[in-house]
Amino acid sequence: MDLPLREPTFLILTALAAGPLHGYAIIAEVSALSGARLGLRPGTLYGALDRLTDDGLVEPSAEEIVDGRRRRYYRLTDSGDAALRAETARLRANVEAATARLRVRDARASGKLAGGFA
Repeated sequence: MDLPLREPTFLILTALAAGPLHGYAIIAEVSALSGARLGLRPGTLYGALDRLTDDGLVEPSAEEIVDGRRRRYYRLTDSGDAALRAETARLRANVEAATARLRVRDARASGKLAGGFA
């Protein structure tokens, strides 16, 4: 899988990092992880799960029938774990770089730093 991951993909993999989940639970977890900023519709989620399954990042882990409807659970594969870890490291490095630059900006604004970068 190519980095960077799109945010919905990142959040789906993040939701599955804690353990297998069925579709509705993934939708709920993605919403919670994003602070309700990202709401996946079922069609979007299942399209993403099909793509992630084809890419080897997730796999079906179990099925059950609930109220006459099939509920399929998905889990993160080792490749999915590796992709999530790589993306997390990439994002962390970006956050650290931005945080360092913002500290310089704050220091300049408060008059503690003059001229170039520290």
